[in-house]
Amino acid sequence: MFTGIVSDIGHIRSVETRGDTRVVVATAYDTATVDLGASISCSGVCLTVVDKSGPGGPQWFAVDVSGETLSRTAQGQWSEGKRLNLERALKVGDELGGHIVTGHVDGVGDVVGVCPEGDSRRIGIRLPRELAPFIAPKGSVTVDGVSLTVNEVRDGDDGTHFSINVIPHTQAMTTLGELEAGQAVNIEIDVLARYLQRMEAYRARKTD
Repeated sequence: MFTGIVSDIGHIRSVETRGDTRVVVATAYDTATVDLGASISCSGVCLTVVDKSGPGGPQWFAVDVSGETLSRTAQGQWSEGKRLNLERALKVGDELGGHIVTGHVDGVGDVVGVCPEGDSRRIGIRLPRELAPFIAPKGSVTVDGVSLTVNEVRDGDDGTHFSINVIPHTQAMTTLGELEAGQAVNIEIDVLARYLQRMEAYRARKTD
């Protein structure tokens, strides 16, 4: 489990294609405190640490990205030099600063527009149709691993769009300040919305 509060921006040092895709990520984390087998959210994707740097050198960790994950996450994300929003797994007793995030991407959205609002940036994102029922104004959503509040939702002929505001602090501490129209982003819906939808579907089936 995660909270969607990014604690480091890493960058991909290398990508090696084998059975899965081995991705090595440079980080500011002290990898002496990162166990092999630990979970780290990489731009919203929960991945397992399979190797890491030793003492005395640059800090890095390695993860294996499956073909399934590659097919269900933003294209181009797993490329050498790409910057990733990193978050270590939630520990019991940690502050829940964002919302409950699982690190399981539900779909890929497309940035349709970015415009300044004061010092903030308003970002519009088009959703896959199957995710539209799970996004509501003032609800929570995770974009590239960042916990955000939905400002506005609009259903149109070209699909459902929602907007978020990214304040200067979030721009500086995550990759969201770099987003431009046309980019793909990883979307995870609020886990509470997922359970409510399941309950509603089950109730409707029982009453048929």
